[in-house]
Amino acid sequence: MQFLETERTVLRPFIIEDSIALFNLNHDPEVLKYTGDVPFQSVEEANHFIKQYIKTQAPGLGRWAVIHKTSDQFLGWCGIKYNPDLNEYDLGFRFFKMYWGQGFATEVSRASLNYGFQHLKLEIILGRAMKQIVNSIHVLQKIGMHYANSFLINGEEWLVYKAASKTITS
Repeated sequence: MQFLETERTVLRPFIIEDSIALFNLNHDPEVLKYTGDVPFQSVEEANHFIKQYIKTQAPGLGRWAVIHKTSDQFLGWCGIKYNPDLNEYDLGFRFFKMYWGQGFATEVSRASLNYGFQHLKLEIILGRAMKQIVNSIHVLQKIGMHYANSFLINGEEWLVYKAASKTITS
């Protein structure tokens, strides 16, 4: 079951078979360097994460596996999730290093943002990145998000970008 399709990718919910790829993605120190996340300790932990994630995601929301159309490779993930503690919707993405700088993050983030506004009828979607992740910040800017504010976590500055449904065009 796919949610979105872009020129080069398909976005779909995670499946158990994604456990090894998700483990490998989150086990790369460079990929996790500016995320605040910790790596999975095993493929079984990634498998458990996916099982729990499948059970708890509201329809149409969440992080989705990004699959290359022609190679069927797992490139990473992207999507909009709801944070009930803050009552807000957040766009996020993460890719294997080998796919950095190829436009995949921009392509799928733009599609996810449009999906959030057009199909989910969200009014505001946020994106966050540590200040040091210039490329991620550039992606948020390229898809039409604008700087909103910043905050500190463990001494690290995070930038918040915001898009409103009335200001985004395809």
